[in-house]
Amino acid sequence: MEWTGFTRTFGLFFATAIAELVGCYLPLLWLSGKGGPWLLLPAALSLAVFVWLLTLHPAASGRVYATYGAVYIATALGWLWLVDGVPPTWSNIAGVILALCGAGVIAMGQRPV
Repeated sequence: MEWTGFTRTFGLFFATAIAELVGCYLPLLWLSGKGGPWLLLPAALSLAVFVWLLTLHPAASGRVYATYGAVYIATALGWLWLVDGVPPTWSNIAGVILALCGAGVIAMGQRPV
């Protein structure tokens, strides 16, 4: 995969993770009493965007979901830090590195030899 393809794919995964996080975070605000039920509409729209973004990948869905999972883990920990104000621990960082390395093996393993 050339760098432009890698950058596009990573950007798409990142946008997908943000859509999923927003779609889950807004109902949490409502359920915890920090927001009104009106938050459910943008949450549903965000989850619809999340599903649509997953369909934009041309690879087999199982590999896409496996690779996306690592990007989601990294994005979720970034969200935890930026939105919730909880800084990552050394084990969080190590886990993200391991997950991203695993995703790299999955993604790069599909390249023709």
